[in-house]
Amino acid sequence: MKKLLVTILACALLTEKPWAQEPGFALRDGDRVAFLGDSITEQRLYTTFIEAYTLTRFPKAKFAFWNAGWGGDTAWLRMRSFPDEKILHAAAADAQQKMIEESVDGPLQRDILTFKPTVVFVNFGMNDHNYETFREDIFKTYVRSQTHLVKSLAKNQARTVLLTPQPIESKGPDPSIDVRNVALRKFADGLKAVAAGEGATFVDQFDPYMAIVKREHSLDAAASVGGGDEVHPGPAGHTLMAAIILKKLNAPALVSRVELAVSDGASGKVVGSEKCVVGNFKIDGGTISFDRTDDSLPMPVDPRALNALKLAPVLADLNRYELKVTGLKEERYEISIDEALVATASREELAEGWNLSNSAGPISKQAQEVLALIFQKNETGKTLWEARIHNRKEQATLPQVLADLEAQIDATRQPKPHKFALKPVVK
Repeated sequence: MKKLLVTILACALLTEKPWAQEPGFALRDGDRVAFLGDSITEQRLYTTFIEAYTLTRFPKAKFAFWNAGWGGDTAWLRMRSFPDEKILHAAAADAQQKMIEESVDGPLQRDILTFKPTVVFVNFGMNDHNYETFREDIFKTYVRSQTHLVKSLAKNQARTVLLTPQPIESKGPDPSIDVRNVALRKFADGLKAVAAGEGATFVDQFDPYMAIVKREHSLDAAASVGGGDEVHPGPAGHTLMAAIILKKLNAPALVSRVELAVSDGASGKVVGSEKCVVGNFKIDGGTISFDRTDDSLPMPVDPRALNALKLAPVLADLNRYELKVTGLKEERYEISIDEALVATASREELAEGWNLSNSAGPISKQAQEVLALIFQKNETGKTLWEARIHNRKEQATLPQVLADLEAQIDATRQPKPHKFALKPVVK
């Protein structure tokens, strides 16, 4: 078993040179990131999107990711140890603390600590409040359980990110008045206090997500922001969740930028570039061309989640892959990458700066390939975890499959040089 776990950890991505730490971003080169939560975490959507952002934005850094979400679970890990909840919620403080430790410690060691994480995202609360009017007894259990999780992770040198769940998207013009959401809001306040008291990072998904839900439901009471059921969002909702989390963690918005200036339609220069290298700039017959090699790839957006881009400024906040050209003469220009047409933009739009992050042709295609591999790797990881819990024979072969997928991800997330061209649109 020990050899198996070492093999899994060896899947951490290899790099050719060290990564310069991004100022302020919560994840660091060398981090091993685990996700602990309920069925929303087990969906492997927001977690995969956070992973995809990190791996594409920092292709020279080492990261390993592990998902230990379990449907129906709570902060006291009830689906992994099955405590008597009636007794647990009614117990006095010392007795309750002992029950929580008995319920949490074993599964936490097996499912999380065995993988030696340096960062653990904890996302509980949806099942904890029992889908009913706020109950003080359950709230106390929740707060004490979350506190114990943070303390236990800190003892094992892991930084904790405490996530509130997103709200329940019940039908009606104002889901915030649903008694279940009223309870979740109070649980979120309790979690914030735990984070402040224990030095953990606190991320409130509830309020930002609810603001979007309320806005959309005020226009259409039957709207579905998340795209799934009222508790389990689909890819669009999980994209919003990942964006909220990443922004709170100070994830940088800029992928890279290039600024060009054209003076008389036949000459120009590279004014500046950031997080990329530009060369072979020229203007020939009105067509502007240059080579561009970026430090990283744009964050891939799941094709099933494009509606999320209409609901929140995900691209502006996290995914700015910019091209700015001033002094253009013609009204509109076709933008091509490696001779593939990727966009058409006006002179004014290019002068302001055009974000190509989700429409960069071969570059976007490469990022999507990374995302697909991460999904495949995470499903393989789930199978391995379940095989380990149930002592199934897949334990013997799946670590190598995981290692092969990690190597593919590592190779695929490395940026490549590309040739850009801007050609006037012929009227």
